[in-house]
Amino acid sequence: MARPKPLSGFPEFLPTARIVEQRVLASLAETFELHGFGSIETRAVEPLSELTRKGEIDKEVFVVRRIHAEADATDELGLHFDLTVPFARYVLENSGHLNFPFRRYQIQKVWRGERPQDGRYREFTQADIDIVGSETLAAHHDAELPLVTLEALERLHVDFGVPEATMSVSNRQLAEGFYRGLGIEDHLAVLQRVDKLDKIGPDKVAELLTEEVGLSPAAAATCLALAGIRTADTSFVDKVNALGVEHPLLTTGLELLAGVVEAATAVVPGRLVADLKIARGLDYYTGTVYETTMAGYESMGSISSGGRYDSLASDGKTSYPGVGLSIGVSRILVPLLGKGVLTASRSVPTCVLVAVDSEDTRTSAVAVATQLRSRGIACEVAPKADKFGKQIRYADRRGIPFVWFGTGEVKDIRSGEQIPADPATWLPPEADRKPMVVRSSLAQ
Repeated sequence: MARPKPLSGFPEFLPTARIVEQRVLASLAETFELHGFGSIETRAVEPLSELTRKGEIDKEVFVVRRIHAEADATDELGLHFDLTVPFARYVLENSGHLNFPFRRYQIQKVWRGERPQDGRYREFTQADIDIVGSETLAAHHDAELPLVTLEALERLHVDFGVPEATMSVSNRQLAEGFYRGLGIEDHLAVLQRVDKLDKIGPDKVAELLTEEVGLSPAAAATCLALAGIRTADTSFVDKVNALGVEHPLLTTGLELLAGVVEAATAVVPGRLVADLKIARGLDYYTGTVYETTMAGYESMGSISSGGRYDSLASDGKTSYPGVGLSIGVSRILVPLLGKGVLTASRSVPTCVLVAVDSEDTRTSAVAVATQLRSRGIACEVAPKADKFGKQIRYADRRGIPFVWFGTGEVKDIRSGEQIPADPATWLPPEADRKPMVVRSSLAQ
């Protein structure tokens, strides 16, 4: 059988890289839980009609069909392209069993049928946090979510060497009010073009606004002037007002965004900035919107995005407004692992290899391993009763730091030190108990 070719856009990690991913996922979960977010998991598929009812995403959905499905089957399903749409459905289905405001985190795979490129994959892992209310949700949660997310990303930076992150924030009400103040009715069309600003540049966006949306050159220029405002404090309010546009919704959006920036400045100054070109392409966002870049990898795009949605979930009687942020775990890790920026101190969880003198004494070796495991020390028993030199080389190839001998001695094969040891009391150095995430000394 010929060697299979990898599928583009479906990243798979070798064991060392997988260890890094597991440590990152555990760190994110721990941070979220420290802030009272509980874990949920939703199914991989949703009705296709639900996946395509919000925003311009119908071309990104992977459709799921059974090989032997009836030709006239109507139950079309698609793999979820994010975790927000299935979460909205989950809230509606389980609202009678949830306490609001409901705080959840969710770490799962998602799928998008787009062209694979740097930072974009067809299958990838996301880590989402959301706070959802019943009928109302306080505005202070719009500031809480980015602070939790920035704390999670800062912990990845400090503990594992992931590059620092900076979050940009804007407000859809601010933008809509500004556009309506200019006499523009189709504000979503403008938002969706402005959302392409970093990808195609201002000249092309201006062309799209005039040719596709029908704006005058002056109106398009004013929209681009708004998108060009970026400040690390609330001075953006004066800059917007200086453009001379007025609308009640604009005033509301400015107040809400100023509140978010003020709250963040008091905790993480300079890490959250007002950037009025942030639009987010999906139209279920109704208020604050967020995008996040990683230092040195800005060209890759946002690694964490989200926003406020006031009408995504509703059963006709009760609405469930919420605010959420998603961290693109794969988008962060794939380039860092691929370039060798991050790695693990070893490729296996094993801390100790218990050597086997002969097959007749394997039972004794297993007993030693059992004692070590009972105290949380990962170990394995040598697969063959080879000469000790071969067993040591086997441990070295596996990255296992210690070899235990039946004589009651343990050897650190890196330093060559060998000491008497009791499996009931011996402990390895804390740094060796589990594989650690390390940043390459050559990484910039």
